[in-house]
Amino acid sequence: MIYDVIVVGSGFSAIAVVCNLVEHLSDTASVAVIGDDPGFGRGTAYRTELHLHRLNVPASRMSLFPERPLEFVKWLEGHERPLQGSDFASRNDYGLYLRDTLAGLLRKREGRCRVDFIKAKATGCVERYSSTLGFQLSNGDEIAGRHVVLCLGVGNAGLPVQPFGTAAPGRSRIIKNPWRLSWLRRVAPMDRVCILGSGLTMIDQVLALRAHGHRGAIDVLSRRGLTPLDHLRTQVAPLKIDTQTLPAKISAILKLLRERARDAEDWRCVMDGLRPMTQDLWKQLTLLERSRFLRHALPWWNIHRHRVAPDVFENFISLVRAGTVRVHAGFLKSIEMQGSDGIIAKYRMRALREIAEIRAAWLVNCTGMERAGIDHSPLLNEMMRLGLIAQDPLRLGIQVNDRSEVQFATETERARLFCVGALTAGQFWEITAVPDIRIQAKAVAEEISRSQESIC
Repeated sequence: MIYDVIVVGSGFSAIAVVCNLVEHLSDTASVAVIGDDPGFGRGTAYRTELHLHRLNVPASRMSLFPERPLEFVKWLEGHERPLQGSDFASRNDYGLYLRDTLAGLLRKREGRCRVDFIKAKATGCVERYSSTLGFQLSNGDEIAGRHVVLCLGVGNAGLPVQPFGTAAPGRSRIIKNPWRLSWLRRVAPMDRVCILGSGLTMIDQVLALRAHGHRGAIDVLSRRGLTPLDHLRTQVAPLKIDTQTLPAKISAILKLLRERARDAEDWRCVMDGLRPMTQDLWKQLTLLERSRFLRHALPWWNIHRHRVAPDVFENFISLVRAGTVRVHAGFLKSIEMQGSDGIIAKYRMRALREIAEIRAAWLVNCTGMERAGIDHSPLLNEMMRLGLIAQDPLRLGIQVNDRSEVQFATETERARLFCVGALTAGQFWEITAVPDIRIQAKAVAEEISRSQESIC
């Protein structure tokens, strides 16, 4: 079957695109959504049932539609979960809001486009029809679309090094994907836990362990030993920043921002002032300066930019102050299995040649999400081989233009191909959070609507 639009993916980017397509396309249009995740649109982040897993963005900025900023806050009120716009809601509540929003749009049978959800994976890509792009599906079917939106997210990053040792029972104590929360029930209250990675996922898992009754020591290891900082309880006004007046070199930009932070009421107002301008600033940087940012400044950017809710931070930092959580900085060298219940993580201490080790009963991979390249996806690899997509120069994802439209390696008459979400980081950089993706999703839906009208 040939659809007007095919959306490939089942995470937040996909639900944002689908909801906007329903609002913008005519009732004669057809949309197919390809994805095999039973929790469509919620993904890993918004499917957790632990209330302590909180959003990192205030509720007033989490509406699915940027033109209706208070929609999520009103949903919370309507479901007896009243919060202020500056409060941080639970991720599970946000997932339920996404589900309800999509369901509400689809209940309107009259006057909206047709939407078919196909529970399958796109396993291959073909060009067999004029001005369309076809996909082979894991269920044996094949469909094609005149417009295609790739909303493929990224998976959990793999272990930095592979464990060695033959003790099979011990390998079950290496948690490669911490979001499968069933592992928490197997941890004894005083088991020692080693967590690889010190970002947002680490904080979530530390607090999840405590919620499940764990009271033992937790060692956290990352290359720099940096942990996320917190939002203020009382917001300060963002500092106005004109990106056009900033220097061209990333080192000079960072120097200027540090000076502004020293003079400001609080350093967060500098970050919040830069927040709406980040994409423009990224586009101004040369490829060399972007590369320097990724190589030298990214870890510090992450802890200042991706902050946690104040009460979440306080719960975490109190464990650090008590010595229950210890954060180590170093380069992981090996993971060794010792019997059925022992793991040794050896690492080179940062700025030293000395090798240290952490002995634990559990090793948890919280190194975050893999970088949004295309290597992890057989579908994207095939599409690149066919010349349908190309990697951006920094290998952050797929090369797109300012309209999020994929830049074909060869120009022929074919479907219009778009990409939304993390895979467009090479063009936009700041494109992993809801406030950015919702704007991108709306813009893509509007572009497709205009294109569809011209076809009709």
